[in-house]
Amino acid sequence: MTELIVPPLDRVPWPSLGGGVVDFIEAGMIFGPGDLRGEPAVVDEEQRLFIWRMYEVHPKGTPRAGRRRFQRCGLSLRKGLRKTELAAWIAGVELHPDGPVRCDGFRRPRPTGIAERVDGRGWIPVGRPVTDPYIPMVAYTEEQTEELAYGALKAMLEESDLARDFDISLERIMRLDGKGKAVPLATAPSARDGARTTFEHFDETHRLNLPRQRDAHRTMLGNLLKRPLADPWALETTTMYAPGEMSVAEGTHDYAKKIDAGRVPNPRLFFFHRQAAQSADISTPEGLRLAILEATGTRVSIESDIDGIAAQWDDSDADRAFLERMWLNRPKRSFAKAFDTEAWKEWADPDHVVAPGSVITLGFKGTRYDGACALIATQVETGFQWPIGIWTAGADGIDGELVEVGIASAFADYQVWRLYAHPASWETDLSGWAGTYGERIALKWDLSRRRIAAQGYRAYAAAIVAGDVTHSADPTFTAHIGAAHKRFIPERDDDDQRLWVAQKERPDSEHDIDAAAAGMLSWRARLDAIAAGVGQELAASPSISFIDY
Repeated sequence: MTELIVPPLDRVPWPSLGGGVVDFIEAGMIFGPGDLRGEPAVVDEEQRLFIWRMYEVHPKGTPRAGRRRFQRCGLSLRKGLRKTELAAWIAGVELHPDGPVRCDGFRRPRPTGIAERVDGRGWIPVGRPVTDPYIPMVAYTEEQTEELAYGALKAMLEESDLARDFDISLERIMRLDGKGKAVPLATAPSARDGARTTFEHFDETHRLNLPRQRDAHRTMLGNLLKRPLADPWALETTTMYAPGEMSVAEGTHDYAKKIDAGRVPNPRLFFFHRQAAQSADISTPEGLRLAILEATGTRVSIESDIDGIAAQWDDSDADRAFLERMWLNRPKRSFAKAFDTEAWKEWADPDHVVAPGSVITLGFKGTRYDGACALIATQVETGFQWPIGIWTAGADGIDGELVEVGIASAFADYQVWRLYAHPASWETDLSGWAGTYGERIALKWDLSRRRIAAQGYRAYAAAIVAGDVTHSADPTFTAHIGAAHKRFIPERDDDDQRLWVAQKERPDSEHDIDAAAAGMLSWRARLDAIAAGVGQELAASPSISFIDY
């Protein structure tokens, strides 16, 4: 079993309000939609652990005594382990006028004959409700607000004895005293939606992968700072993301791994992730079953149909990468992804410095009025890539002056051996660049020539896996790499392998891939530079026949 717990379990537990929260859930709440709907809530042992950690407070006698230890919490568990129901229970306690969710001082424990601990952890925190709670509950689409945590909370309160304490509708759940409410939010809430937040929940964050959704997530986390007296916090629940989609779940998981590795200090994040081990062999029925059990942890019961889950792999049309993410909770790139995004992230080198005057190659790809365009540079000597600029179209399209400034700065600061450009609606501009910088420097590289484009993409993908490509870890560049999907073409290579080019997942996708295409063009130019004898000292670099485009 593979687990990531940030921070690790403490030898001596912190004081926590979690016990009172669990008692409140089991005394007054019920199970939500599902086979146990309407039955009295029962919090299992693992959920008790999660709640205890989420509600840990600083011990008596410390500078932050009674304040929450964690402002942000995240749970990454396989599908079917009631993450959404747990979040709804927590939201219900946070909203209720009697919910014991904030510290109102400490009381002495019952006499045990054991001396009081010097660090104050022997004192027990006393819970109180939040004054005027505001609880946004975020789902990835408007349709899902009723299916995910808000819908579960609505059903739980409507069908329990707690209904008498609330005015409940599809649009909001309001306390009868008028001092607090929970609201469903879909897709990308605006800044004002979380401005008075005391608790906020993001459900299925692996699906929050659009730029506006990531921006909204950052904004709402920032809003937690606006009510310090309320000691606000956020909870994220998810199953495994598809690597490279740059979802909120992927960002949080990466952040937790950095904290765990000691690269980022953040004592205010609690994160729990469990998956089947990457080494687990799922090629046999027994190996698959054991992997599912690993991802399930201690919560195997009649409610977990392990054999039924495993049977999904028998379907010849099954998306096995999707099944691995959902039921084994381990990262698995979709077979349709163009590039290995885990390898891409592994070879990030944000501290690399490209000296002025270095020999570089450039790749340019994009449109003028819709989507994005990008100018990517590659240092010939090292294979290091970084964006000179990635521009997204506004209401009036892409600002051509910004592109011109980017092109000019690249030629001014470095020795540009070649600029390969698929100009689309930038044909006139390319002619101008050729006139300014030389016809054999700024060259049209037409991606509609599928076989040549496919060879370029395959070489670029292989270089990413091998670590020949390093890069600056620019988040937009990385997002474009992750959004690129394969489109197989009729041509095959000399080994009878199918060739492919990169495209969006679907034509109307909001995930741009222009920087990935520009990165490929820049990399192809680097290979051609080496083949042409530029930088003869790079004897270990791959060679390729020079093609003058």
